[in-house]
Parts: sequence; structure tokens; C-alpha cells
Amino acid sequence: MGIFDRSPQARAAVLAAPPFVYALLLLAFPLVAIVLISFWTQSGLNLDTTFTTANYREIFSSPIYIWGNATRWGLLPLSLFVSGTVTAITVILAYPVAYYVSFHVAPDRKSLWLFLITVPFWTSYLIRVFLWKVILGYNGVINTGLIEVGLIDEPLNFLLYNLNSVIITLAHAYAVFAILPIYVALEKIDRSLLEAAQDLGESRFTTFLRVTLPLSVPGIVGAVLIVFIPTIGDYVTPELMLGAGGRLVSNIIQAQFLQINNAPLGAALSIVTMLAVAIVSLGFILLNRRWLRGRS
Repeated sequence: MGIFDRSPQARAAVLAAPPFVYALLLLAFPLVAIVLISFWTQSGLNLDTTFTTANYREIFSSPIYIWGNATRWGLLPLSLFVSGTVTAITVILAYPVAYYVSFHVAPDRKSLWLFLITVPFWTSYLIRVFLWKVILGYNGVINTGLIEVGLIDEPLNFLLYNLNSVIITLAHAYAVFAILPIYVALEKIDRSLLEAAQDLGESRFTTFLRVTLPLSVPGIVGAVLIVFIPTIGDYVTPELMLGAGGRLVSNIIQAQFLQINNAPLGAALSIVTMLAVAIVSLGFILLNRRWLRGRS
């Protein structure tokens, strides 16, 4: 232990080694394995480890995965659209909640409000998905209520087993992950800046647009990334809310690994999806930086 007592670098290395090894084993090695498997091929129960790009050629040549056709989107663009829509709805609805808690709730009650916001997420994710099926179903809460008050004569068919139900369920599931980063960003805003803006003649609305909103952009960016990235990989919600035959790219990846027994194609789809998400996320970050520079 003598060298550790004398060297801060050695102590730092010892402290950093366990999480580094943990991250290496659970993140780096599986990713490397997926990349490697994506260049193999599967024939029945036999796995051919000969290097080939056949899986990627199939993905980019088939209309199912990327390009789609005249009547149907490709799985990856459709999945990106669903994730983008969920992200937009979630962040837009989360911002007023975070703003209210930050600016209009007494400081001694903010912890209680944050506690109440997280309470619905204590239950199982699957239970919440099934509850949305009960709410949106043909004989569910919404249809029954609308019929009882006389607004409709027969149940609405577009509420369940389509993309609408997937978007609604995912938006609810990830709401808290959007509220919290926006709330943290709003809490960091110096209130004296808002007072100075109003002293200079700005109204409450223009103060929000010119001061509060730009200063809360880091929280919005965090919320967008936190919601967008995991929703495209969520396969449970589309599986349950789209019904028989309904699939997004995450469901196809899951099926390739566990049902069709074609792990190399599933691995290649995973890599293409990760790259697409990375490109979209980086593009969003770059556009946000350019916008902030333009305002400064």
C-alpha cells in the first residue's frame, strides 16, 4: 500500500479500475461481439464465421428494412418517425410541468411534487402498458365514456392496435425522464436575470422566450436524447400495442435473435439502427449548437 499512499495517480487508477472493467465487460465486449457476429451468416443451426457483408447487403437492398415502397415505409424510417414523434410530444408536454414546479411551487414543496411525478413509475412497465390497453381498447375506458356521454355512437377503432397507441403509451412511459432534466435546467437559471429583463421593459412572455427558454435548452437537449434513444429500442410496447403482425425495427431484431434463429442478420440490423440513431442524435446536437451560436 506504500505506493498508493505516495501516488495520487495510483489511488485514482485503483478507484477507477472496477467501474472501468465493469463498463468494459458489459458495454464494450457485447458491442464488439455484435459487430463481429453481424459479418457472419446463419444457415439453420450452423453458424458460418466466414467474413461477409451479405447481411448488410440484404438490409440495404430489401424494401422491408430501409427504403420501403410506394405504399409502406421501411421499418427503420418508420421506427425513427415513431421515436421522433414520441420525443416531440413528451418534451412539449413535459416542459410546462417542469416549468410550473420550478417557478410556481414553493421551495419547501418541490420535493413533494417531484415525488408525486415519479409515483406512477413505481409500478411495473408491463402493467402500465396493459393499463393503456384497457384505456384505449374497443370496449375500454375512453370508448365507454364517450358513448355514455353521447359523443359517439360506436367505439372508435383508431385508438388501439396502431401507431397511435404506441406513441401514446411510450409518451407516458418516458414522461418522467423528460420532466426531470428540464426541471434541473430551469432550477439553475438565475432568477435575477428574469427580474432584470422585466426591469428593462420585457413582458413575462418575451422574458420567457428571450431568457428562460434559451437558458433551459441544455435540459431540453438532455430530455430529447434521453427519450429518443431508448424508445427506438423498445420492443415490448409495439409488440403489445400494435397487435398481430405489427412490427417496428426493434421487434424484427428481437425476432431474428429469438424466433427466426438468424443472429447475424439481427446483429447487422442492430448496428444499422445504432448508427441511424447516432446520426440523428449528433445532427440534433449540431443544429442546437448552431442555434445557440446564432443567438449569441
